[in-house]
Amino acid sequence: MELRLLVTFEKVATVLSFTRAAAELAYAQSSVTAQVRALESSLGTELFERLGSRIRLTEAGTRLLPYARQIIELAEEARAAVTATDEPAGTIAVGTMESLTSYRLPPLLELFHHRYPKVRLTLRPTLGDATRRALREGTYDLGLLMEPETRHEGLESEVLGEERLVLVAAPGHPLADRTDLTASDLAAQPLVGPEPGCAYRDLFESHLAPHSPSFLEFGTIEASKRGVAAGLGIALLPRITVAEELASGALTALDWEPPFTLFTQIAWRRGKRLPPHVGLFVERARRLFRESPGSP
Repeated sequence: MELRLLVTFEKVATVLSFTRAAAELAYAQSSVTAQVRALESSLGTELFERLGSRIRLTEAGTRLLPYARQIIELAEEARAAVTATDEPAGTIAVGTMESLTSYRLPPLLELFHHRYPKVRLTLRPTLGDATRRALREGTYDLGLLMEPETRHEGLESEVLGEERLVLVAAPGHPLADRTDLTASDLAAQPLVGPEPGCAYRDLFESHLAPHSPSFLEFGTIEASKRGVAAGLGIALLPRITVAEELASGALTALDWEPPFTLFTQIAWRRGKRLPPHVGLFVERARRLFRESPGSP
């Protein structure tokens, strides 16, 4: 079994598409098909069932997949060991979301830029479902999640801490001086938030659903904050994203605690061997997230 054939098989098995695998491997689709057939011929068994325009792994393909991933990762580890220098080097594709990219990652990015210049970080802005899928498919090396669940199918994850949320409004808002706010009180107000798919937005909307809330979708956290400051509604946001506005008085925190909890997490595909530079990122993320102001 040639390594390149296993690499091609693993990609097709992960994305379940010859077309998509060819695009991600920068091969012609005919080359991907030929390589898979060559691997099947060498093993004397079919690895995929062709179901019209769809494919799925055969029993033999399912058994081969974890071995293929181990062989590929060991080959990468061996190559890194042979070419290793004292200075960490390599690429890391990180799936993350706006609140983490803009408000938690800058110190970490600055650290790697100055101390580990040979480590190339690529940040991919995606929400939770898309990030988890890309990790399972091997498109991302790491993912930063903000989720209520801490166990994810097919992934290893580590909780960096609880992410504090705060309900904010413009100064002078009718609810600003109220205590013991109820879900019906909040649902009666215009609600501002980022796009659906954001965990805290979805949980907030679900909590208020029996009271038929009305959401104004502003797309991003920055736009949401401006909308709230302009008196267009109230918003539930991570506290770290509004810390400056609360300190300056541009926004005010309402007296309401969300009945759900979110956790900032770092995740990678289960069974994946983390190369040294990726392990370094995990270790530094763990340290900096917990030591940063307003840390979870």
